[in-house]
Amino acid sequence: MQKSDENRKVDDSPARSRGRPRAFDREAALAQATRLFWIKGFEATSIADLTEAMGIGSPSLYAAFGSKEALYAEALRHYREDNEALVWAGFFSAGTAREAVKSLLMDSAAVLTGCVVDIPRGCMVTLSSVGSEGYVELGELVRAARTVTLDRLKLRLNQAISGGEIPVSTDVHALARFIQTVQNGMSILARDGASRSELEAVAELAMLGWDTRTADVERGQG
Repeated sequence: MQKSDENRKVDDSPARSRGRPRAFDREAALAQATRLFWIKGFEATSIADLTEAMGIGSPSLYAAFGSKEALYAEALRHYREDNEALVWAGFFSAGTAREAVKSLLMDSAAVLTGCVVDIPRGCMVTLSSVGSEGYVELGELVRAARTVTLDRLKLRLNQAISGGEIPVSTDVHALARFIQTVQNGMSILARDGASRSELEAVAELAMLGWDTRTADVERGQG
């Protein structure tokens, strides 16, 4: 981006104009960067792309965020804080493990397809390939974020065993991985254009698998 273009977008040059300089809205700029990383990925997003989307010059970007890598790390945090409740609120408020899992998958079908709020399709964390692009530390951040889903599912499933909802013989890790895999697959399909109704159908089929596995409780084998 040429310097003249940058100056038209925001007054971040050393020259002083009359009156009070326009304030730099860091959170708004971060939101724009997050959206761009979400859509294009880390490697495909250039500094020029970022400065254009954020409405600032590259000196302001580096001054505010340090580097492209640091900006991406902040974007991951911003993504989680802004969007996590859309998918997880129903899970945490559900009365049973089955209701929690179904809420997670159904809410994912709606959110991942952009039917709830104006956000890009798919999950930024699930779709990220930054680790395989040679950015080890960022890759670790993404893997840690993905692990949160597994840990939450395992905790809820263990609570369900303690409460007699599902059999004590349940392979908690495998069942949690199954649910996580379904949700991750939904994210990829959403990015490819799958509809909310298609993903809801996937969620319903996944719950049939849940019912088959947990039927042992009703037969007194849990």
